Amino acid sequence: GVGQPRRLENCKILLGNTSMDTDKIKIYGSRVQVDSLNKVAEIEQAEKLKMSKKVDKILAHGCNVFINRQLIYNYPESLFAKAGVMAIEHADFDGIERLAAVTGGDVVSTFDNPDKVTLGECDVLEQILIGETKVLRLGGCKSGAACTIVLRGSSTHILEEAERSIHDALCILNATIQHPRRIYGGGCTEVAMANAIDTAAKETPGKQALAMASFSKALLQLPTIVADNGGYDAAELVTQLRAAHAAGKSDSGLDMKNGTIGSMEELGVMESYKSKLQVVSSAAEAAEMILRVDDIIKSAPRRRE
Repeated sequence: GVGQPRRLENCKILLGNTSMDTDKIKIYGSRVQVDSLNKVAEIEQAEKLKMSKKVDKILAHGCNVFINRQLIYNYPESLFAKAGVMAIEHADFDGIERLAAVTGGDVVSTFDNPDKVTLGECDVLEQILIGETKVLRLGGCKSGAACTIVLRGSSTHILEEAERSIHDALCILNATIQHPRRIYGGGCTEVAMANAIDTAAKETPGKQALAMASFSKALLQLPTIVADNGGYDAAELVTQLRAAHAAGKSDSGLDMKNGTIGSMEELGVMESYKSKLQVVSSAAEAAEMILRVDDIIKSAPRRRE
């Protein structure tokens, strides 16, 4: 707010969900009958007195930061400024819940019992400038269980791609926490599976061997796509990778930083077992569904007159 500090350290945060916009009479939608303008002034003064008492109750909690889900009008804002308290308004419902989780505070609507309210805590709260946007940064929060990722880019397309990539990474991380089993990345697992299928296909008679060989070839498309996305010669790297596995280097994979074959164990390149299992299973089910389609019926396009 105006006249309030822009940076505070060792913050004691009170999170509220209360109306702080009644310092003026709301004429719209109301009918007030008075015999003089002095009566209107008296009503306004009564509203201000009521708001002043509410601010005093908030300050009695010993907080130096007050974050409200609803609006804070000019009069209570000025009272907070006189007390040296930073007042932040219009934190939406999801935002106030996240703040309560990360700062360890309670969201309150009444302020009559300060001893029963837990204040949120953080080391520093400051207003910073990111690009042309002013934002509030909370550092050193009590729980330390949340963070904010700021994405910046030259176009909306780049930002959407970056957001999608981060979302995918967080989903993989969540799956890994729930199912801690991990496997080597960098195409290592796909080549190992392809080699195992090729070995089994040589011992399988009939047309099933052809299907197994095709499945093995499809698995090799995954490291091929990874190499193509890195801008390297995919055919060269995939053949080197298969040769490394044939030589007994079972942890070999694609080193995309150097464009070579490296040890995934030494490089620390791992993938979630649950995620990889879902990818392979979904691809196999989709391929099986397509193979079961005997014919495709296509309707003739509508003639335009």
